[in-house]
Amino acid sequence: MRVTWTGGDLSFRLDAEDEITGRASDEHPVKLATNSCTIGGVPGDAHPDLFAVAAWTVVAPWTRRRVLFDRAISAEVAAALHDGWGVEAGPVGAERRSPGPTLGISYSGGADSVAAATIFPESPFLHFRRVPHRRIPNRWPHYRSDVLAKLAAKTGREVTTVTSDLEYTLAEPRPGYPEHHAVAAGALLLADQLGLGGLGFGYEMGSRWLGGGRYLHRYTPDNPMWSPHGKWGRLFAAAGVHLVLPVGGVSEATTMRLALNSDLREQVRWCLRGTDGPCRDCGKCLYKELIQAAVERRPLNTPVTAERPFARKWLRKPPYGGQEMIEYGLARVPGIENTLFGPALDFFEATEESTSWLDHCYPPAIEEIPEAWRAQAAAYMTENVGMMTEAETRRVENWGS
Repeated sequence: MRVTWTGGDLSFRLDAEDEITGRASDEHPVKLATNSCTIGGVPGDAHPDLFAVAAWTVVAPWTRRRVLFDRAISAEVAAALHDGWGVEAGPVGAERRSPGPTLGISYSGGADSVAAATIFPESPFLHFRRVPHRRIPNRWPHYRSDVLAKLAAKTGREVTTVTSDLEYTLAEPRPGYPEHHAVAAGALLLADQLGLGGLGFGYEMGSRWLGGGRYLHRYTPDNPMWSPHGKWGRLFAAAGVHLVLPVGGVSEATTMRLALNSDLREQVRWCLRGTDGPCRDCGKCLYKELIQAAVERRPLNTPVTAERPFARKWLRKPPYGGQEMIEYGLARVPGIENTLFGPALDFFEATEESTSWLDHCYPPAIEEIPEAWRAQAAAYMTENVGMMTEAETRRVENWGS
C-alpha cells in the first residue's frame, strides 16, 4: 500500500498482494469502492505520525504486507504497525510526537458520547460529519449527518467539526468507517493544533469488556479495538493521542441515565434517520427505547412489531450482542411481557437483582484511563454511579462463560 496526502486529500494505491475485500479489526468484511477521500478543515502541517495513523484508520482492512507513506514516520509508530498488523511501515526518520495536555471528546451526540462528555465538561468536542464524495453516489440519503452537526453546535461547548467523505471508500456493506477508528481521522490531524494528548470516546462496558457489537457474548479484556494494550491503543499512543474511554466501565443503561440527567439532554440523538428526532422505526431506536424505558421505569413506546426483520435478532435464542441490555430491560420495563420482547422472557430469568451490576462501574475500566485524566473520571463515577463490588466485578469477568 502506498499512501499520499495533499493537504487533507488522501489517496492510496494497493500493492499486488493487497485485497479489494478485506476485514476490519472486528473481522467484519469490507469491500473497497475507491482509493481516495478528503478530510476538510484540517491543517497541512500536522506531525507526520498523525497523518500516518489517520491514513491507517482508512486503509488498514486492505493492506497485507507493507505501507509506504509519503513522509517519514517515527520508529515508534512503525513498530506499532508491525507489532499490531504485521506490516512493514516506512520510511522511518521522524521524531516521536509528544502528547499534549488536552483531552478531546469524539462527539457523536448519542447517549454514550454525551455521558463521556459529561464527565469532562471542560473538554472540547471534535465532531465528524459525513459529506458527499465527489465521485461516489450517495446510496444512503436517509442518513442525516447535517441534523447532528446542528445539534452539536447547540451544545454550548467548544466544537470543531471535521467534514469527510472517507465513509464512501466502502462499497460494501454500505457507506461507513473502514475501521471504527476512522471517526478519529480528523481529530488526529487536528491534534497538534488543539494540543491533544488523548481522545475520549463513548464506548461503554458492552463494547469494551462484554464483547459488544460484532463480538458475541464473551468477556473481552484484550479487545483489540478499545483496550489500551490492544493494537489500536498502542498505535494511537505511539502518535501521542491516547484512546480514552471515560464510560468504558459502565453499561448503556448508566450512560443513558447520565445523558438524560445532563445539561446536554436536549441534544441527545442516537438515530440519524429522522429530522425532528429519532425515527423510532429502526433497530437502533428500538434497542435504545428499551434501555430508556428501563431507566425511566415506564412502558415501552415503539411502533415496531416483532414482524420487522431488524427486531428479530434480539428475539432469537441467545447469545447475541447487547444481551446484557436486553436482560436489563426485561427486568425493569412494566408490561414487557405484552410487547414484542415478550417471547424473550422464555430465554432469561432476569430480575432487578440479577442485573443490578449493570448500574455500577467496573473498576479496571478506570485503572486503564491515562493518569492525566484518571482521577477526574474516578471521582465522577464514585459520586454519581458507584463502583462494583467484588461479586459484581466477577459478573463482568464471567460474562459468556
